[in-house]
Amino acid sequence: MKKLLILFLILLLSGCATSPTGRSQLIFMPDAELNSMGLQAFETMKRDTRISSNVASNQFVRCIVEAITREVGGQWEVAVFEDDSLNAFALPGGKIGVNTGLVGLVDNQHQLAAVIGHEVGHVLARHSNERMSQRIGTQMGISLAQAIAAPQTALGQTAIGLLGVGAQYGVIMPFSRLHESEADRIGLDLMAKAGFDPAESVVLWQKMSQASQGPRPVEFLSTHPSHDTRIQDLQARLPAARQIQQQANAAGKIPRCMK
Repeated sequence: MKKLLILFLILLLSGCATSPTGRSQLIFMPDAELNSMGLQAFETMKRDTRISSNVASNQFVRCIVEAITREVGGQWEVAVFEDDSLNAFALPGGKIGVNTGLVGLVDNQHQLAAVIGHEVGHVLARHSNERMSQRIGTQMGISLAQAIAAPQTALGQTAIGLLGVGAQYGVIMPFSRLHESEADRIGLDLMAKAGFDPAESVVLWQKMSQASQGPRPVEFLSTHPSHDTRIQDLQARLPAARQIQQQANAAGKIPRCMK
């Protein structure tokens, strides 16, 4: 039990990190391992999902990705997948995927830049690493509680049950919603730095909301903020993002990615 406690404390102390927005994070997984996992996942997707051969769509997506990633540096690989779902993703190790369904939904470069900026924001904030570190830390915390709380007793069993529920709804899921909101903020600034119009991010999420009409999960139990909450948060951030865009445009950053 003492060894388990010492190991748990070492992980907590060694895993202190800070996100691009200044938020404290628990991260102790090697980034090289996450990058390797991202590469493996991307190769699997390229093998299992058809890659679009549409020249115009590929040029449109690549133009936006290059403008966004130029602001963060590094080598990034992008693929456009033949998939009707409204989705895009970015993986540790510099891998970006965009579905043709999303390309079809957006009206212009700015709206797709909002999504790509958001996904790159997840990578910059090391959210995948944080999520895995949380999961490992949670499992260790539950094991430690089992050892300390005398689980053979009724009180011990109750304590373990409460800790398990608390871990699910009090740690993992709220952090997932926090990751989404943080990626929105990072992505908004990132697209503005690249010269895209941040106001189009609001239009994009309005379109996403319309496209997903029907039964919606309760926000508290969802890993994503509701569309209304996301739009309100983006609108509150727009004045600062517009200033960033104006500076970028004045510096000659004026993307011209034609759909």
